Amino acid sequence: MAVELLGVPAVRESQRRRDGKWLWVLPPLLLIAVLVVYPLVLVAVESAPAWGEVVGSAEFRNALLRTVQIAASSTAGCLVVGTFLAVVISFVPFPGARIVAGLVDTMLALPSFLVALSFTFIYGATGILRAGGFLASPWAVVLAEITFYTPFVLRPLLAAMSRLPRAQLDVAASLGAGPWRVLRQIVLPEVRPALVAGGSLTLLLTLNEFGIVLFLGAKGTTTLPMLVHTKGIVMFDYPGACVIAVVQIALSLGLYAVLRVALGGRRARLD
Repeated sequence: MAVELLGVPAVRESQRRRDGKWLWVLPPLLLIAVLVVYPLVLVAVESAPAWGEVVGSAEFRNALLRTVQIAASSTAGCLVVGTFLAVVISFVPFPGARIVAGLVDTMLALPSFLVALSFTFIYGATGILRAGGFLASPWAVVLAEITFYTPFVLRPLLAAMSRLPRAQLDVAASLGAGPWRVLRQIVLPEVRPALVAGGSLTLLLTLNEFGIVLFLGAKGTTTLPMLVHTKGIVMFDYPGACVIAVVQIALSLGLYAVLRVALGGRRARLD
């Protein structure tokens, strides 16, 4: 009986501690509500009167199509270039390989407008190649995004390839498998999760890229972020800008959710 009585205060104290832990959830929830949820609600409310006009316009449809095209093309280019560079750095010995790998990390720290600025010195009307027509095309934006975002694919691939067992590659080579067969049947299947993760991140980033498109000023390359800037800052059409911003947010969150489900299913199959 005495043991039971002594146990009651201990149980109550443990309950109070568990209840107290939930209080620590309130500050981050409050911070998210003030800094994230409240501004999004304001944007959604401000956009209400302009949905029909904006969504039904050809300008919006063209910007949406151009945004998806540039993001998909840039991501595909990053996957190809990133995979090629990762294979060369990881499996083809050459002097300065570590320096090249270190430069990859440096690229991740640079702002995107520096790539666009370098393109003006290379392809601009007074640049090295004097290819002003190319600089004004959507392909210049795609090439600039490939240049800037390839390290986001290359870095996880380098990490994944560094963990590959070299003995497995040596055995495959000793059995007569050529380099292309080893790459296709052994290396790429092993690093596929890293490839998918890097490509997914790149797709999300290029979908919302603004600095490169703005700095290059390519004619006819109006993406959704550029359209938000034009309507909100240049034309002072805030309801129209809010409509496009809501669509951009929904598109990004929807793509993120799809990628999370796909990557979650892939991890489950791998486990």
